[in-house]
Amino acid sequence: MKQMMCFGTLSCYGESKGLDVTILSGDRDTFQLATDKVTIRIPRTKGGKTETDEYNRQKIIETYSLEPKQLIDVKGLQGDTSDNIPGVPGVGEKTALSLIQKFGSIENLYEMLEKGEADLKGKQKEKIENNKELAFLSKTLGTINLEVPIEDTLENFKVEEWDKQKVLELFEKLRFNRYIERFSLRSGTPNTEAKNEEDLYKIVDKTKEEVIQLIKDQKQMIFCLTTKEDANAEKIIKEKIIGFTVFDEKSNETVYCSIKAEEYLQEWKSVLESQEIKKIGYNLTKTYILLKQVGISLQGMEYDIAIASYILNPSNKLTIENLIEDYLNINVHELIGKEKEMQQMTLFEAQNEQEEKEKYALYSYAIGKIKEITLKQLEEIGAIKLFYEIDMPTVEVLSDMQWNGMYVDEEELKQFGKELTEKLESLTKLIYEIAGEEFNINSTKQLGEILFEKLKLPVKKKTKSGYSTDVDVLERLKKEHPIIQPILDYRQLTKLNSTYIEGLKNYINPKTKRIHSFFHQTITATGRISSTEPNLQNIPTRFELGKRVRKVFKPEAGKVYLDADYSQIELRVLAHISEDEHMIQAFKEGKDIHKQAASKVFKTPIEEVTKEQRSDAKAVNFGIVYGISDFGLGEQLRYF
Repeated sequence: MKQMMCFGTLSCYGESKGLDVTILSGDRDTFQLATDKVTIRIPRTKGGKTETDEYNRQKIIETYSLEPKQLIDVKGLQGDTSDNIPGVPGVGEKTALSLIQKFGSIENLYEMLEKGEADLKGKQKEKIENNKELAFLSKTLGTINLEVPIEDTLENFKVEEWDKQKVLELFEKLRFNRYIERFSLRSGTPNTEAKNEEDLYKIVDKTKEEVIQLIKDQKQMIFCLTTKEDANAEKIIKEKIIGFTVFDEKSNETVYCSIKAEEYLQEWKSVLESQEIKKIGYNLTKTYILLKQVGISLQGMEYDIAIASYILNPSNKLTIENLIEDYLNINVHELIGKEKEMQQMTLFEAQNEQEEKEKYALYSYAIGKIKEITLKQLEEIGAIKLFYEIDMPTVEVLSDMQWNGMYVDEEELKQFGKELTEKLESLTKLIYEIAGEEFNINSTKQLGEILFEKLKLPVKKKTKSGYSTDVDVLERLKKEHPIIQPILDYRQLTKLNSTYIEGLKNYINPKTKRIHSFFHQTITATGRISSTEPNLQNIPTRFELGKRVRKVFKPEAGKVYLDADYSQIELRVLAHISEDEHMIQAFKEGKDIHKQAASKVFKTPIEEVTKEQRSDAKAVNFGIVYGISDFGLGEQLRYF
């Protein structure tokens, strides 16, 4: 919206100077700016190509039978969920257009309604009458401000020539390699991108004995596995190892070793289990599990290029292809001669034999080269100790966590599911009684009609398909009607049953009776560990039934689960970095940091701070740490 305010102001500024103004934008809200001198160019896709349509005042009138500025009134009635403009509930684009074409403006529409001269009937009339404030608010929100203060002359807005050297430095830092080539920023320098494999490395044939001896001599193994799917349900990762590709950085050679049977793998065991031989690879956690499944315990995990890249840039996409393009400026699919780009090619996806050799030869070569590059960059930012002493040892810890899994008491899980089903049936009956009719509680459309049309509850938010009934909306309506709390309880129990009862059942390994979740250290931008298949980190604990789910996870006989956590580690780091004397003092004195913040914000003695005030202060504290927006914080604190 701020950008469009600038568009609006600049378009008026240009028109006042007698210029023909063109606005290139994908947002049709800019149509309200169209005049005889201001043209909007909107891109559209046709036949796979992007073209543009031009809209000036005359084209708007021909298309909508309205003046451009009347489209603001249409927006006021219709609303726009993408811009958080509510509009009038139940009024869509066609209705809004016809109403403004008929009455000219929102002001005229409501004036005619008050006089009884508007030809509106039934639900349509009722919706418009009951939402007058929303209509006028939405019109205000949808109006582009044309008076943004501009002190510069038009000369200051002219596009200037790039400082190519500075752009090159920035693009190199961000590894925008394809754009460096596209804009020829390295003028006068040769294109370093290799045209074929031979420019980079040689693919050679060697016996497994020769390769194993080479690895033992160098005390280093730069490698990746090739696998294919394996339907064995008892496996943790349902894949089968069919080969190794190893890179020799001294000779710049790669060799592919096919695995005909699992027995063949045992010949590699001494190498793979040697702590003295350093393993350098990609996604070593998965490699660890795959080898563990055939009785080999991978040791000497020295360097994972995905972990290194994650430390350097946590927001990077860490697929092997993306790392190769980022660090080596090589397009994998072009290099190995694919005519069609494979959409989801991974390290563990088998193609035909020749393609395999080419693809995994490149992967093993790239692993070695990316290690060199990232190691140097880790040294430059002082992250070597972090990488070798914290992140790499964590790889084995997380791998063992996945391998060991967590035992689940299936009978207790089934019994809990039965209890939830009974509670859901009771809640369903209660909701029907309060509503006065039966309907599909899981249908957003039907629930919206019950709440906002039949029970006349105030509309908080709209979507393209109608009324919003998300959790935030229902929480804000709790005090408005007794039906809301049972609906919230119903949703909570439904999610609990589908995600944590029926959902967990699917992940219990039939052999181990355990759930072997994947634990990732390269997913979150904040550095936290994440869990998938299933996510074991979001099992609810804030209500008693949620805690029951955790009780189905049980330790082995004679053992206990030990739970340990840093005490408010994020805020301690924040106190250290910011040197905030109040925070530092609170930690030194062992005070509750959230209560202390609440005490200062609400000007309340610390011993009188309520649970709700502490909760709000906690949202502020953690929001600051993780860069929450003002709107996001307002939503958390229930101000919107």
